Amino acid sequence: MPQQKRVRFKEDERHVVGNLHQLNSGAVYGALLAVLGCGLLTSYLSTRLPPALTVGDLERSPSAFIAERAWASLKTLNDLGPKPAGSQANEVLAYEFLLQEVQRIEASKHDSQQLELDSQTVTGAFSIALLNQSMTSMYRNVQNLVVRLEGNDPRHALLLNCHFDTVASSPGASDDGASCAVMLEVLRVLSRQSVRTRHTVLFLFNGAEETMLQAAHGFITQHRWAAEVRAFLNLESSGSGGKEVLFQAGPHHPWLIQAYARAIRHPFAHTVGEEIFQLGLIPSDTDFRMFRDYGEVPGMDFAHIANGYRYHTRYDSMDFLSLEVLQHTGDNVLALTRDLAECDELAASSLPTGETVFFDFIGLAFVHYSVASGRIINLAVALLSVIVPLIGFSRMRAKEVLREVAFGLAGTVMGTIFSLIACTTIARQLDFFGKTMTWYTNTPLILGLYCCSALLAHCFVYLFLTTFYSNEKSNLSLGQMTQARLIGVNVFWSIITLAATSAGYRSGYIPMVLLASSLGSSLINAILNTSRTNRRWIYVHLAFQLPALLWSTNFYNVLIQLFVPITGRFGGSRNPEVFISLLAAAGTLLCCSYLIPFIGQLRQMMNFTAKLSAIIVFTLALACLSPVGFPYRDESMAKDPTPQRHYVTHTFRVFHDEYGLYKHSDAGFLFQEMDRNTRATIEEYVAPGETLVPMRQVDSCQKELFCALPFYSLWHQMRFNNYWLPGPEPIVDNMVTMAYLGTEQLDVHTQRLLFTMEGSIQSSIIIGPKEGVQLIGWSVLDHVPPPAKFSGRDGHFIFITHGLPGKAWNMTVDVQYDQPKDNGDLVDIVVTTKFWEYQHMHTADFDELLARFPSWAHVVPSVAVVSVFPL
Repeated sequence: MPQQKRVRFKEDERHVVGNLHQLNSGAVYGALLAVLGCGLLTSYLSTRLPPALTVGDLERSPSAFIAERAWASLKTLNDLGPKPAGSQANEVLAYEFLLQEVQRIEASKHDSQQLELDSQTVTGAFSIALLNQSMTSMYRNVQNLVVRLEGNDPRHALLLNCHFDTVASSPGASDDGASCAVMLEVLRVLSRQSVRTRHTVLFLFNGAEETMLQAAHGFITQHRWAAEVRAFLNLESSGSGGKEVLFQAGPHHPWLIQAYARAIRHPFAHTVGEEIFQLGLIPSDTDFRMFRDYGEVPGMDFAHIANGYRYHTRYDSMDFLSLEVLQHTGDNVLALTRDLAECDELAASSLPTGETVFFDFIGLAFVHYSVASGRIINLAVALLSVIVPLIGFSRMRAKEVLREVAFGLAGTVMGTIFSLIACTTIARQLDFFGKTMTWYTNTPLILGLYCCSALLAHCFVYLFLTTFYSNEKSNLSLGQMTQARLIGVNVFWSIITLAATSAGYRSGYIPMVLLASSLGSSLINAILNTSRTNRRWIYVHLAFQLPALLWSTNFYNVLIQLFVPITGRFGGSRNPEVFISLLAAAGTLLCCSYLIPFIGQLRQMMNFTAKLSAIIVFTLALACLSPVGFPYRDESMAKDPTPQRHYVTHTFRVFHDEYGLYKHSDAGFLFQEMDRNTRATIEEYVAPGETLVPMRQVDSCQKELFCALPFYSLWHQMRFNNYWLPGPEPIVDNMVTMAYLGTEQLDVHTQRLLFTMEGSIQSSIIIGPKEGVQLIGWSVLDHVPPPAKFSGRDGHFIFITHGLPGKAWNMTVDVQYDQPKDNGDLVDIVVTTKFWEYQHMHTADFDELLARFPSWAHVVPSVAVVSVFPL
């Protein structure tokens, strides 16, 4: 009997109707609905929180975390409004409230407990580097409230840390008031126990974290109890609400992860989060760095990441939090504190070290193992996922099988490449036509814009390969062809897993789990001998794909939840459309790679691709032509606001000559470009018809150190394309002064410049040695960090924070040169005074400008004075 030709498309009249391996469209649509269903399920599980306990539950659960009491503490902190370091709200009101709360807890503690509290006012300095730029961070009279709950063995302590200061314009309910409220309740619960913990527990409420982590540095380097600390828990937030994620641990202390596994009731932790954070993909930092680098203490870093739109905005308030959020975090922190406060490791003189791979499975289970074990697991799963299914083809012609394996591998590789090209092409076109970030509020648009485009690219690759690569004389059935092609997908993920593992990335566990699911289905099919059946092997495969889909869709949801809000604050020079399109293409591959070979067997493949194309076109129209695609919302437009961020500084600049005499001055507004649409918003709403000058094109950039603009945090101003708009002078009734006292000649080639600084306001100093001059020492630190580079000049940047008001202080700068220098040829100095939350300094012109911003904009206004003088 002549062999029948296998055809995969309806258009071919020779289609073999009786072939049960070919799929109708309903099966594929059902599989795609399963992907969406798994995504919805994991999204629900990620937001599911435990019921909150109230004071009415105390009789039944006297040693439990009570969210209602923590909520009352949070309300007081929230109602104080913004609390930037140095403000009355932070240094007096918030500090006194925390002090009074601790005193109340002390009054109600159990008689067997010993509780001490210490008010630390600390001054210091340190160097810090981020994004390849270094700076010096100086703090004066910042405050910490430290509470010591003594254990039976008081020599070693566990530290819990939160910060009660906030950025300007934000009440900081989540960042970080909620963490401080949680710590107060944990202290309350532990202090009322009849039995002391084995080890001491320290509670650090620090008052200057938003100012480059300064108060934590002051504690760990100068406080008398710091030497007791053997481990720490740092409680942070880069969002508002949801579950707290463990995103940093150690470093190199696996016993901490073991404690987390023992104690945590609601796990949410991933090694990949640690690697993403440490790669600098998230524009933020935490006190973890201070304890790790300056205290050499291991610990764990927790943060809420949900609803990052509200982070550092007016919407970070109690209106958008719930008691259940506090209950979830409180349950976990209390359980972990109890475990660590009793563990042997806190008192051990030496501990095993090493990296750990850790992750949770959609919050239901927590897995951890050493990196060495991870290498073995990844290698074993990668090899077995290819070898085991190949054994099932041992009786068939190897050439035909390997041809189909190569088909599956080539289809996955080429599909990945073309999906990336397709998605980034759409992204660039949307950006070109001014339709950037249409998905910012309505993230499901990403599915239609980019995920469907990525899937369509994979389909076209399969169509191409089927047309030009299929072996019509093969003795393999379509089912066997599909199984062989799935082995090709395994080969692809095995290469990814082994490449990540060999490169030292612990996140190789992500594709490994996909391979493990595929390996499981291959083993069951081999045991049940279902590989040659018409349908049963498919059912086994799909059954094992369900946990893989839950795994991959959970990753997609978490990454979208994390990175979409971040695109609203990582500047306008990078195209966020490209970034999100790449993320969507990768997510599509992760979720659908084991379904695409089945889609390739559709009887009506062209019909399926046409429907995908229609979805893409419809989504494009929805995003570009309807209000659905408008990126931003305020509280009147949506239950969950998604504001656009703006920082506007009304600036007064004063220029002096080499003798310190006044030369000239000017004024204007500096707009910080926070996202891709910032300039368009300013030009349309705030300054229509006026010319915004890009920061690097301002005239002063050609002549003055760091453009003589109000650099404050350094990195934001250097990385972003900020804009200058000339304007009237602001009202200034105070400022930091840097008075030149004279010079000491240390030797023929070295001079010491003497200054006195006065003014307890947030400020910065930039010292730029001129040609032939080098800064070799100063009184700020015992070393001089490398200079930062901007606009062709090197400058030593000092960031200065004042907590409580202080007296004038002296500063010396040592410079070295080859040839004697005239006045004005040694250094340029720029002193910036930055006024946050000084509304009385706002002029009528400034208030009018701020009022022009639309309601969906979150505007952080400030006033700055920049003094420039050469020496």
